[in-house]
Amino acid sequence: MLRFFSASRVSSAQQLTVRDALNAALDEEMDRDERVFVMGEEVAQYDGAYKVSRGLWKKYGDKRVIDTPITEMGFAGICVGAAFDGLRPVCEFMTFNFAMQAIDQIINSAAKTFYMSAGSVNVPIVFRGPNGAASGVAAQHSQCFGSWYTQCPGLKVISPYNSEDCKGLLKAAIRDPDPVVFLENELLYGVTYPMSDEAMSKDFVLPIGKAKVELNGSQITFVSHSKGVEVALEAARALASQNISAEVINLRSLRPLDFETIAKSVMKTNHLITVEQGWPQCGIGSEISSRIMESEIFFHLDAPVIRVTGADVPMPYTKSLEIAALPSIDDVVLAAKKILNA
Repeated sequence: MLRFFSASRVSSAQQLTVRDALNAALDEEMDRDERVFVMGEEVAQYDGAYKVSRGLWKKYGDKRVIDTPITEMGFAGICVGAAFDGLRPVCEFMTFNFAMQAIDQIINSAAKTFYMSAGSVNVPIVFRGPNGAASGVAAQHSQCFGSWYTQCPGLKVISPYNSEDCKGLLKAAIRDPDPVVFLENELLYGVTYPMSDEAMSKDFVLPIGKAKVELNGSQITFVSHSKGVEVALEAARALASQNISAEVINLRSLRPLDFETIAKSVMKTNHLITVEQGWPQCGIGSEISSRIMESEIFFHLDAPVIRVTGADVPMPYTKSLEIAALPSIDDVVLAAKKILNA
């Protein structure tokens, strides 16, 4: 039985980078369950392209931390087959942009098999790696796959923000009986966040599908995920200096989506802005807006929902244009003032 923690107490909190939180989750789950193994490019002897798997090869050896050739379709397929047979693979993509090479394995093999086997074949696999905008890597390495994978039934999709999110949710993903897409953010790997005593425990697991209210507020709700949460929090602090109270919700999980937490907040604030670094069309904000429109929560709105997103263009390489293509704190503040007529 999983024991879930609220992760709300950070008294006497320790500090941990997102990278180290992910590494701890992998280490603890590999130690707990010998069926768990890691496979991907440079995950073993090189300790991972972003050092998330640092030290695991030396500790667990060649059979459980496995370097692969540059063939995403190939090693993703091996991992899916291993999951069919009862193992619990963690399939690392050096970036989720490269997962497009393996999308047939992720969607047609992993996501659909439980349904197509009438519930007789589970696929306990985690596909993980950096997702979304990085820095200076241009259009083919900077897209968010949150909405891509969220549309597919059979997958669970996690998009964590801080160190507690990453540790607790990666452990939950590895233990889950279904395929999980775990979307990390390269720019957050080296960022340090507080970890409660509970979060440092080997028993710390967060529930998949439960959002977290990062900041309480009364006038407007910001909903975001991954690095967008940081933008939303900074915008909320800027608005607080102008006597505007914003509530910030960290989705953490994109599928299943915790609409109940969003609805409860909107019923309190009567205003909603979604913040994401992905493209606007068919994005996470679009899905949330639709659910609001199709439910009684619509009648609690005092103004239309506003989506603050990345620009509807391939990511530019030039640094100044890259900055312009991503949602900024000022974008969120301006949207909040517009929606509040402030």
